[in-house]
Amino acid sequence: MDKTENTGPLRALVLCCTLKPSPSRSSSELLGLRVLEALRGHDVEGEMVRIVDQHVAFGVSTDEGDGDSWPEIRAKMLAADILVLATPIWMGQPSAVCKLVLERLDAELSETDDEGRMLTSGKVAGVAVVGNEDGAHHVSAEVYQALNDVGFTIPANAVTYWVGEAMQAVDYQDLDPEPEKSAGTTATLAGNLAHLAALLRAAPYPAS
Repeated sequence: MDKTENTGPLRALVLCCTLKPSPSRSSSELLGLRVLEALRGHDVEGEMVRIVDQHVAFGVSTDEGDGDSWPEIRAKMLAADILVLATPIWMGQPSAVCKLVLERLDAELSETDDEGRMLTSGKVAGVAVVGNEDGAHHVSAEVYQALNDVGFTIPANAVTYWVGEAMQAVDYQDLDPEPEKSAGTTATLAGNLAHLAALLRAAPYPAS
C-alpha cells in the first residue's frame, strides 16, 4: 500500500445516506454534491453513490451475498483517497442508512495489507450533515469515531453542516442562495480533506 507510487489525481467518494430514493430531492445529496464541487477546486476527482438506490444488505462483512451491492461500493471506496458520508439528522441521530454504512465498514477491522495496516489506512474522511433540528455536532461526533475506528484519518474541521430552526419545515435544499456560513464551512472541509489526503499519499503510515 505504498501511496508514493500513485501519481494520479486524488479521488473522493461521497456516500449519500438520505432515506429518500431517487428521483426525490435530497438536502443530503445537495450538500454532498457541493462538497464534491469544492473538492474539484483542489484537483480532486469524485463521485457520489446514493445508498438507498443500491441493494446494500444489512451485515458486518465485506460481502453479504445474494445481490449485495456493498462489494461494488467498497471497491470504489478502496480506490478513493477521500470518503465523505452525507447524512440527515433524524431524532438527533445519523440516519439509519448512515448507520448501515458504518456497520458494513466494520468489516475493515479485519482487512489488512501485507504490512498489517487496514486497507483504509491513509484514507481521509469527512462528514456532511443536514437537518431541521439541533444535533449536527452529535451526529458528526458519532460518525467521526466510527470512521476513525475502521482506519480513516479525520482532518481538522472535518464536517460541513446546515441545521434549520427546530420544528420548522424549511430544508437546506430550499435555501437560495446557500447560507454563506455553510458554503464557507464546505470550502474549509474540502481544502482540509485534499491537503491531508495528499500528505498521507506522499507519506503513508508505517507498517503495523
